[in-house]
Amino acid sequence: MLDPDPKVQVVALSELSELVGHQNSIYEATAPAVVYVAGILAHPAAMNLRPYRNVPIRAALLNWLASMAYDASDEIVDHTEQYFPGFLTRSGKLAAFRDLRPMLYRAVAPFLEDSHEDVREAAGVAALVLAEHPGLAQHRDHLAVHARRILDTGSGELNRRVARKALEAWGHDVTGIEPFQEDSGDCGPHSDGRGDLEPPF
Repeated sequence: MLDPDPKVQVVALSELSELVGHQNSIYEATAPAVVYVAGILAHPAAMNLRPYRNVPIRAALLNWLASMAYDASDEIVDHTEQYFPGFLTRSGKLAAFRDLRPMLYRAVAPFLEDSHEDVREAAGVAALVLAEHPGLAQHRDHLAVHARRILDTGSGELNRRVARKALEAWGHDVTGIEPFQEDSGDCGPHSDGRGDLEPPF
């Protein structure tokens, strides 16, 4: 994953998105993959710039973790349960992944004040999604500051939507913050995979 060869980085990040996170599903490989990614976030090589973009690899890894966490979030589970009652109970892989959220939060939290804007925002979005876990409730007031920052300076509507919904769910005043248009096909953070790693032409 942190191989200095840009081609290796492209393939590794692409496979995370296309194989481990294919069709926004949680697989047997998802939990081991996220544990590995969480473990390498602090590696110095994670601050290497991504091929063809002036953004650290760490930001891409955090975006991927946010995407995986969103695919196992309460919002997605509740939506799925409407059509497949008992889905969470029957899906051992999903439940096991959701149990990892406190550990993943501990890996993400050190980057909430990172010096690089893209890393800060990616860590903030990941932390907001992970913090819906009941065991992380004590962090929500602190994370509200990061949610407001994402709303003010976030790089995309999907990230700002996550921030607004977190504030709303945690009882913060969102008066004056326009609700973002719901789109069932694109309502949470997403890993950008290979596309943002290949030459921009």
